[in-house]
Amino acid sequence: MFSFDNSYARLPQTFHRPARPAAARAPKLIRFNQALAEELGLDLEGADEARLAQLLGGQVIPVGAEPLAQAYAGHQFGHFNPQLGDGRALLLGEVIDRRGQRRDIQLKGSGPTAFSRNGDGMAALGPVLREYIVSEAFAALGVPATRALAAVATGEQVMRETIMPGAVLTRVAASHVRVGTFQFFAAQGDEQAVQTLAEHVIDRHYPEARKAENPYLAMLTMVAEQQARLVARWLSIGFIHGVMNTDNMAISGESIDFGPCAFLDEYDPRKVFSSIDQRGRYAYANQPGIGQWNIARFAECLLPLLDADEDVAIEAANGVLKAFGDVFQEAWLDLFKAKLGVTGEGADDIGLVTDFLELLHQGEADFTLAFRTLSKVAGGAGDETLVDLFTASPPGLSGWLTRWRARLDDGRSDAERQAAMEAINPALIARNHRIEEAIAAAIYGDYSFFHRLVDALATPYAEDPDTADLRLPPTPDERVTRTFCGT
Repeated sequence: MFSFDNSYARLPQTFHRPARPAAARAPKLIRFNQALAEELGLDLEGADEARLAQLLGGQVIPVGAEPLAQAYAGHQFGHFNPQLGDGRALLLGEVIDRRGQRRDIQLKGSGPTAFSRNGDGMAALGPVLREYIVSEAFAALGVPATRALAAVATGEQVMRETIMPGAVLTRVAASHVRVGTFQFFAAQGDEQAVQTLAEHVIDRHYPEARKAENPYLAMLTMVAEQQARLVARWLSIGFIHGVMNTDNMAISGESIDFGPCAFLDEYDPRKVFSSIDQRGRYAYANQPGIGQWNIARFAECLLPLLDADEDVAIEAANGVLKAFGDVFQEAWLDLFKAKLGVTGEGADDIGLVTDFLELLHQGEADFTLAFRTLSKVAGGAGDETLVDLFTASPPGLSGWLTRWRARLDDGRSDAERQAAMEAINPALIARNHRIEEAIAAAIYGDYSFFHRLVDALATPYAEDPDTADLRLPPTPDERVTRTFCGT
């Protein structure tokens, strides 16, 4: 069923603690990701929904699993906590997928662990469905992220602000090693453990670093580059992670931990949704700087490995941090130029992008619809289709369209350019109000809208008439202004 090969379990005991899922009264399968199961090479043929609910709800431990909770620390909103760890998740084990890639299989919300800190270790239904929806939407958008293999209702009740139905998410990741995992050992002054973890990460994620003169510096550089490109991808789809703590930054370069996350409706670079982000630390436009800050914390952990001379090590780390900004800027500009249908290099490309974003901000235009509509304007649709998206047409829009058209002279036909733009500008995103609609119905046992939304998000670049309502921004009374962590 699962062909486990558990490399993390073979690391020293200081890296993890044994864990067992809590008993669930009446596990019931909500959704199973058959396509992902096949990608993972899982042999689940003949397993009915009841069997899958038992297995993926933590009631049956599969042969070869070594359930454990991982130790890690982390900076939470800039404040360091030396011990966090998997307080409501456990790693069942690792499998090698059909492409030869090692993948973690983790149960999230399956009960208390040694790191629960007096918490119940459970997950409420809402956060489980939110993570399922957003992680699978990311996969379809081509943005690196953890995946959802299954969602299972436990039949238990969990107490948060109110009593909520409980659920378990089966999460799949390239690994669950975080910046905070390194911080856990660095804070204890355990350089040997930091080195052991670094060796594990190089073997698992960055084997090419072995060829470098300094493998640890090469690993740091590769992690920084991955994170810079990832944050650029977030910005290109209007995504706000909401809680970019160092314990929520995966060393693999995947997006992880979709808690109080949200997508922009109208464009606002200062936009914050997370109810716990009182000062806007993780606002949309702040995410690149926070990504770099997190890499700085990672680099601090690695300093003893970078060079025996601390000054030399710091200089090397600072070089990586500077490069982070360069890599991000290049990736961000390439993505937004593609969103505008611009190829090659122009002297005013950065201005063309930033000026359009400022026009969206001034006119309170929907981020996703504006870029998708601009794709149609590039294909020959009238300018009014774009103008109609603005609450009030900003005075500079006409002049910007003139500059934009002058920059499009690259030999492509209008149809070719529109097709290229529509391949990067999604028609459909996991809009906040639709996620809330799915959760609200599910709490009362109706999962039909949840399934419809997940199915539709599998083809985000298509304009299926049957999903036209899902592409619309919220009406004033549907607007979601706050999202919640759900822990």
